[in-house]
Amino acid sequence: MTDVDTQREAVLAALDNVAARLADEKKYLTNLDSEIGDADHGTNMERGFGKAAEKRDEFAEMDPHEIVKNIGTTLISNVGGAAGPLYGGSIMFSSQELQDGITAETSVAFAEAYLEKVKDRGGAQVGSKTMVDALTPAVHTYKKSIEQDDLPPLTALAKAVDAAERGVEFTVPIKALKGRASFLDWRSVGHQDPGATSTLFIMEELLRTAEEYLEGDVERDARAATAVERDE
Repeated sequence: MTDVDTQREAVLAALDNVAARLADEKKYLTNLDSEIGDADHGTNMERGFGKAAEKRDEFAEMDPHEIVKNIGTTLISNVGGAAGPLYGGSIMFSSQELQDGITAETSVAFAEAYLEKVKDRGGAQVGSKTMVDALTPAVHTYKKSIEQDDLPPLTALAKAVDAAERGVEFTVPIKALKGRASFLDWRSVGHQDPGATSTLFIMEELLRTAEEYLEGDVERDARAATAVERDE
């Protein structure tokens, strides 16, 4: 995407899609969080991205990176608990990587900056049973697909979503080492991490949006959607 207007349109469309998805998944995320957390992750994510989507008219004249920055600011103000700084603060920090526009190169830089800021803020690593377990393989896969395999961004993003979905599956059998869930010690085993799950949902909506704006192939083979039966 080289045209600024097209990039702006894509960012706003992604915001709308993510907000709608998280609203639809509110109950599911809440159920996951009720098992190992405070039972508020679904509500927090719906509220935060919903508030950001309500500001789309304010964002309409901004450059794409400014929209992303303001989405992060809105999340910090409206998402409770640790999720506000983790999601919102990391988005706000990483938005600077998009100042020269949204390209394959800047999107990789954004993804890497976002991952590192999430890890810095939360102190989690792979295996801690957090959003990092989904985010890390997704970012690494995206970077490799772009920089080494020379794949189109859309194809690379599809592979990244698959990696994130496998990361969500990975959280089920491991013990939580960070966050509220860590207080449960071994009782956290067998439960899917809600933060990793919401990260996957966001990425799936980014992919769905990208399909409208980018050329490339989308071939999904992820398996984690059935890792934990949904209780709708």
